[in-house]
Amino acid sequence: MLRIVTQLAEAQAELHRICDRTYDETVFEKEATVREILKAVRADGDQALLHYTKEFDRQKLCAEELKVTGSELEAAYQQVPTPLLNAIRLACRNVEAFHRKRIPRSWVEFGEQDVVLGKRYTPVDRAGLYVPGGRASYPSSVIMNVIPARVAGVDRIVMVTPPGAEQKINPVVLVAAQEAGVNEIYRVGGAQAVAALAYGTATIPKVDVITGPGNIYVALAKKMVYGTVGIDSIAGPSEVLIIADSTANASHVAADLLAQAEHDPMAAAILITTDSALARQVVSEVQTQLEDHPRRIDTEKAIAHYGLVIIVDALDTAAQLSNEFAPEHLELEIAEPWGVLDRIRHAGAIFLGSSTPEAVGDYIAGPNHTLPTSGAARYASALGVETFMKHSSIIQYSPQALQAVAHSIDTLAMAEGLPSHAASVRIRCDAPEPLDADASER
Repeated sequence: MLRIVTQLAEAQAELHRICDRTYDETVFEKEATVREILKAVRADGDQALLHYTKEFDRQKLCAEELKVTGSELEAAYQQVPTPLLNAIRLACRNVEAFHRKRIPRSWVEFGEQDVVLGKRYTPVDRAGLYVPGGRASYPSSVIMNVIPARVAGVDRIVMVTPPGAEQKINPVVLVAAQEAGVNEIYRVGGAQAVAALAYGTATIPKVDVITGPGNIYVALAKKMVYGTVGIDSIAGPSEVLIIADSTANASHVAADLLAQAEHDPMAAAILITTDSALARQVVSEVQTQLEDHPRRIDTEKAIAHYGLVIIVDALDTAAQLSNEFAPEHLELEIAEPWGVLDRIRHAGAIFLGSSTPEAVGDYIAGPNHTLPTSGAARYASALGVETFMKHSSIIQYSPQALQAVAHSIDTLAMAEGLPSHAASVRIRCDAPEPLDADASER
């Protein structure tokens, strides 16, 4: 059952506990396992992938079976109902339209004395997407990761996902991948799949950036290969925080809390409200909606361990607590959400008003649903086009411009004990000795 908290200090302590829920004392053992897998794949390539696929996924493959074939992709369309295909295509259109507005623009500025400065954005050459298997299929995650890469201009987009029974991959995931623009798909999962993307094997190409969620082993693998490749983030369990006032509908709020809790037993579902009657109604409504829930066991675990209702005296206090928690998803189910928005500093995505449940953002609105978790919204942002791009500075000085700053460069270089830096400027200014400040300014 959802706990109700009324004291500010207790609420802060509970939010801190929930934010730190990903801490696991066995993480060091898991890190050792992941390190061994990464080392094996780097050394033995496909052979190690096949070994771990047999060990962890109970699927015996040969190297030629790692890649999903064109006939499998075609067959997947026959297994996806038309309404679902139409929904996938609508999601693709909306996500692409939103992310096209996020493309960073290169720029060049021409200053005095023919000084040219600028910034040039270019996409990475290859991107790798990890799609989890297990509890459910997530075509929406495929769309949210692939389309920003394609919009960024990435030439080669590679997807990896664990094989299911009889080496099969969920047809909805395969269709979503094709609709979004994946170039190639491989049936391999876990830390070994991340290793294959980071280091490359005879079958799977090495990529430049790896994105996509996964279990703790996938998360640790992404963390360990960072530096060899770029990554999006280290994703933790999902979370929603709802700020509600007396105008909120208790059944709607309860449904939104359960929508988050059904993801995973470690998902967090939090309500902060100024209305004590609403708080009690939501607790009761959550229990009612849980009775016939198809995923009741996992959902109930999440509610029991990481569900919380906090009663506060004012929306300012609610905003303060929300900022301290920095939620992945924040819903403002209040009469005037735009009036509170300016007080929100840290949140992955913000949903305004009673007709904007988090599910809208998960599937169809367009903004990315791959968001910072576990307080990372204090410093991180949603996955986007920028994840798959990097920028280069552009600098050009004329002889006159170099002469004008030569003394300052000389002074700084000598202060740092780097005489060749200084000499590289002096030689261009016909000044073999330390530069005179007055001379460089003439």
